[in-house]
Order: sequence, then structure tokens, then C-alpha cells
Amino acid sequence: MKLFSRFFYAAVLTAVLSVPAAFAQQSDADLQASVQKALSNSSFKGVQVSVQNGMATLTGSVDLYDAKSRADKKATHVKGIQGVRNEIQVGGEDIPDAQLQDKLVKAVSWDRVGYGTTAFNSISVGVQNGVVTLGGYAYGPTDAASAVGLVENTKGVKDVIDNITVNPPSPMDDRIRQATFRSVYGFPMLNKYAIDPAKTIRIQVSGGHVTLYGVVDSQADKNAAGIRANTVPGVFSVDNELQVANQPSEKK
Repeated sequence: MKLFSRFFYAAVLTAVLSVPAAFAQQSDADLQASVQKALSNSSFKGVQVSVQNGMATLTGSVDLYDAKSRADKKATHVKGIQGVRNEIQVGGEDIPDAQLQDKLVKAVSWDRVGYGTTAFNSISVGVQNGVVTLGGYAYGPTDAASAVGLVENTKGVKDVIDNITVNPPSPMDDRIRQATFRSVYGFPMLNKYAIDPAKTIRIQVSGGHVTLYGVVDSQADKNAAGIRANTVPGVFSVDNELQVANQPSEKK
């Protein structure tokens, strides 16, 4: 019995001592090969990889910012990689900032149409030197991610800064959103804003506080929307940020 125990413990000791060898740190060359394999998709054909002390550096160029973002994520998830320096340049066509912003504003406005949350997203778009900054509010993480993905896959976008605030889940706020939507859009002089998603009155709710965003045709429409929102039971306050077309923005 003692002899068996000695053999048993010797076997366990041998197994334990062999673990470090099995999980020895990979060489930089091996890691580089692993990252290159992860980036074998044709969308990364212009990307080069180097690895030093476990740190991967990505260089080269891609046509869309989405490819740069995905390359970063794929390299980061390679086992053994300690970090990623993403120096990939986004090439493709250069589009004037104003033109790119107009295009993205329209695209983001129409995003998620058919899912019933369009009126509850108020996502702003700014462009400077091809760098797009997204701000404002999204009804949920899916809506925010959808807007970011749409921008990342647009030609001419060189970088994306995501400053979108995602509204936290709240049954009370959901009830107020739906009630405010019915109150505002159910009013005859305002239901025209339900036709074009790019001209929607946006309803943002947080903790029972309602903020209205968007552009309306007249001061009368703005005032009517604010009054209708204030009639909803459970609303603590209404901040009417609606802008009147062809007039300077004025907070009321």
C-alpha cells in the first residue's frame, strides 16, 4: 500500500511539474502568426502585423473604419496577446465634412425604422476631418450599437467617437414614453411628424423627465408638443428642446 502511494504521489508531482511547459508563453513569432491568421479575411488584406513582447502593432490601411475596429477586436482576442496598438489608417474616398454629416444624419434618422423605437432615439452626429462624433440618447443598447455600426460602415468615415448615452431600463419610463408618444402624435396638428423619420419629434425620457428634440415647422407646433407632453400622467417635467425650422435654436 505504501509503495502504491509513493508511485501515486510521484505521478501527481510529475504532472504538476509538466504544467508550466504545456502552458509556456508563446514566442512573438508564434503570436504574430496567430494574429495574421485571425486577420486572414480579405477585408484585412492591407493590414500588417508585428508583435514585440506580446504587444501587437497593426499598421497598413483599410477601406472602412469598421474593418479597423474589427481588426482591433480580433487581435485582442488572440490568446497570449497582451495588448494592441491600432495604427491602421482608413483610406478610401475623402468626403467633405458637411456632405458626410448630412448623409449620416439622414441614415441615423432612418435607422431602426420598423422596430418601434425611432421616436425614442435622439442621436446627434458631428463630423470634423472625417472623424465622426455620435452623441445624444438611445432608447437601448441595441439602438446605440446599430447607429455606431451604421457609421462605421460608411465610406469616408476615418474614426468614430461614441458618446451616445443609453437610457437605463425602466418600466415607468417606458410607460411615459408610450403615453407621451400617443399624446403628441395623436394631436391632429402634430401627427404629420410621424410620416418622415428624418423629421420626427424625438421623445427622450429619463427618471420621469421628458425632453423633446427635433425640428418642427412653426412655433405653434413646438408649443403644442410641449403642452401635450405636459398632460401625460406621471411626467415630472418637460424640457422642450424642439427647434423651429429656419430660426435660431432657443431653449424653452
